[in-house]
Amino acid sequence: MKKIIKYLLFILLITTIALAATGKLYYYKALVYNFVDIDDLNLFYNREVKNGTGMPWNVSTDYNKKNLSDTLTALLEANKSVAFLVLKNDSICFEKYWENYGQESLSNSFSMAKSIVALLIGKAIDEGKIKSLDQPVADFIPGFKEGEKTKITIRHLMMMSSGLDWNEGYASLTSQVTEAYYGTQLYKQVTSLGVAEAPGKFWEYKSCDTELLAIIVNKATGKSLAEYASEKLWKPLGAEHNAQWSLDQKDGIEKAYCCFYSNARDFARFGKLVLQHGRWNNEQIIDSAFIALCTTPNNLPDKEDNKPAQHYGYQWWLSNISNHPVYYMRGILGQYVIVIPDMQMIIVRLGHKRSNNPDGKPNDYKFYAEQVIKMYE
Repeated sequence: MKKIIKYLLFILLITTIALAATGKLYYYKALVYNFVDIDDLNLFYNREVKNGTGMPWNVSTDYNKKNLSDTLTALLEANKSVAFLVLKNDSICFEKYWENYGQESLSNSFSMAKSIVALLIGKAIDEGKIKSLDQPVADFIPGFKEGEKTKITIRHLMMMSSGLDWNEGYASLTSQVTEAYYGTQLYKQVTSLGVAEAPGKFWEYKSCDTELLAIIVNKATGKSLAEYASEKLWKPLGAEHNAQWSLDQKDGIEKAYCCFYSNARDFARFGKLVLQHGRWNNEQIIDSAFIALCTTPNNLPDKEDNKPAQHYGYQWWLSNISNHPVYYMRGILGQYVIVIPDMQMIIVRLGHKRSNNPDGKPNDYKFYAEQVIKMYE
């Protein structure tokens, strides 16, 4: 038995040395925690997104007087929801929490963070820190100053059309997304990518594009992403609580493609900002023309079927639900901030699971919105 233990320890030592030499020690963390969760905040280093003077939401006189349908309740519970919030005409009209979550509970945004990064790019352009969407990435990141990467612009990243060699697979221990989530060399990972095809040719969802946008914000402003988000969004929008943005390592860079931790009420503020075309309390926070770009189909050919990408703008998802145009923020476990402009409505859903079509694409957000539309039409 002692020989077996010694042998196993030797194998573990050799494996650890090999993983350390190749920068893959994060495999251990990925194996231990197995799959991402909304409560991963304490697994990583984080940088605080500080709030300022909080501006509480108005609460409707009809607050929680309407009941969710049985079918909507069943889906929310089947998908292990922790928060469901509805605002209409700038007031909270429905709110429910599960699993001891409440109004102040932090939960992972996952890829909803991509839409936040887009807003920060817009702000940096407004301030002249970035010249335009057509400015080359190479102006900010040295690794893009050679070869085909010189052709990639900020607009390509915003449209998810960089053409970079990235696979958005989630299931494998060795996938690029797993490395981005658990690894500690995110800057090196995304800036050293090769080019798979010409930029601007196809729409293809890639987390690396958003991470590169965040690096550009950092280089252009001289501030960390969390600091810039605090100064230009979180404080002006009157967030009531500090948020957290996870880092790849101590004092590292924000995992900008995901991992912004906040609560349902404060997440809704991003929806209101975009609903109001970039305005907040009579102040133009972000140029309305930029907001329009974010919420208009980019119409590039989708890499999957070559059809125009009418479901995506600039880091924001788009849809039409019950004959209502909709734009929304989306995370992998069914995190949503859904904006229904012609009803002046915002829906926030946070939780552990989502429902998918057979092709793996989510369908639950449509049902959530359809049911709420019926409640308030």
